[in-house]
Formats: sequence, structure tokens, C-alpha cells
Amino acid sequence: MPLDTSTYSLALLRLDGRRWNELRRLHAQISTQAAADGSSYLEMGNTKVICTVAGPSEGRRGGAGGGGSGGGDANATVQVEVGIAGFSGVDRKRRGRGDKRTSEMQTTIANAFSNALFTHLYPHSTILITLHVLSQDGSLLAACLNAATLALIDAGVPMSDYIVACTSGSTSSYSSNDEAADPLLDLNGLEEQELPFLTVGTLGAGEKVSVLVMESRVQVGRLEGMLAVGVDGCKQVGEILDRVVRVQGKRMLMRAVK
Repeated sequence: MPLDTSTYSLALLRLDGRRWNELRRLHAQISTQAAADGSSYLEMGNTKVICTVAGPSEGRRGGAGGGGSGGGDANATVQVEVGIAGFSGVDRKRRGRGDKRTSEMQTTIANAFSNALFTHLYPHSTILITLHVLSQDGSLLAACLNAATLALIDAGVPMSDYIVACTSGSTSSYSSNDEAADPLLDLNGLEEQELPFLTVGTLGAGEKVSVLVMESRVQVGRLEGMLAVGVDGCKQVGEILDRVVRVQGKRMLMRAVK
């Protein structure tokens, strides 16, 4: 069923009531699983992800079915495993370990964190990031990156800065050739099915792009606006994640004092 965008041109509001530059509700928690070295739970709208981190630990190299990236024995290897629950989407499709889309996501996340983490401090070691997707409603890669950032912070793995991610899109499709199309921030599942979009990840509050993934076609003239809106959205996400980390830090200090 085609996405009805007629309401946007009249009231400048999207189907879920947001304006073009508004994020969905973002909720996050740290230290959700005591058994893991680091863990987090994150919601971006109705997209829900659990992340656990194991390591840095010795032994595991290039796990089966997972995306990995590293710089040899001198640096730690970052392994990523993504599990998507069969009930997470509308179609209730269960994806196996060899699923191409899942493998691409694992490789993208592993490469991003291999460059952001101080892997040279842990030679001959492996950092395993495990992501469990409970619900999908757009911005899946961005949610996984944000959840992994929080879990790595909880595990105490040093990194140069937060990796924060967000999606941005355009109000009309490639075929419509509409030069007056407006950019949109943080697309939901319905919008991603019908509109061109990209996922952008930045380091901290700056504008240094560490992740940029786009799988749909878009007019070249719209790309710059989409990227600018996405980077601005990453700054908003970064502020929210930073508040979550600071609140958790205060709780840990209060426990230590008691």
C-alpha cells in the first residue's frame, strides 16, 4: 500500500504527527544484564534492541557467522553478531545466520567500532558485540550502533568518542523527480519502505562521519540536505545518550559512597 504523503504538504506533519526535523521517542538503559561485561537496552520509536558486550577477552578469533574487523595480532578484533527475532517484524520472517542483510549490518558495525575503539590496548584479544533485535520499525542499523555504543561504555572499553547514528530521508521518491522535496529525520518503518533514506553515524558531537549507508536511489540535489539533517539528528541523539551515561555514572557513585 503506497504511503499517503498528502497530509505532509497540507500541514507539514508526518503520519505519526512529527515535523520534518523531529526525532521519535528515544529511551535507553545501561547495565541491563548483570552477567555481561557490558549491556544496554535501546528504543528508537518502536525499534527495540538489546546489546551485550563480552571482553576484551583472549581466545575467540573470527567467530562463525559473525562480522569481524581488526588490525591483526597487534590490535583487538571486534566481532559482531546480530540476531533478529522472528516476531520483530510484520512478516514474522526468521533470518538465518547466512542472511545477506544481517551479514552486511554486522560488518558495518564491526568496521565502525574497530576505528573508534582503542584496540591497540588489547593485543591478541577479541571484543564480542551481540545484538538482539526485538522489534523493527525503521532505523534498525542506527539503533544497533547506538545500543552498541552504550554497551561498550558500560563494559569500560576505551574509545575516542561516542558513535551516534540516525536516519534521514526525502519526502518524495526518486521517480517523482521533485526538486522541492524536503528532508526528513528519523524515518519509521512505513517511511523507509516508500521513501529514499540513508543512515549516518558520527563521532560524538562533531561532524566527522564514521558510518554512511544508503541503499536507495535519490536525486543528487537532495543528498546534501539529507546528510545535513542526518548529522544534526546525530547531535540530538548524542546528547540523549550522554545524559543516559551521566545518570548511570551518578548511580554508580552513589552506590560506592553507601
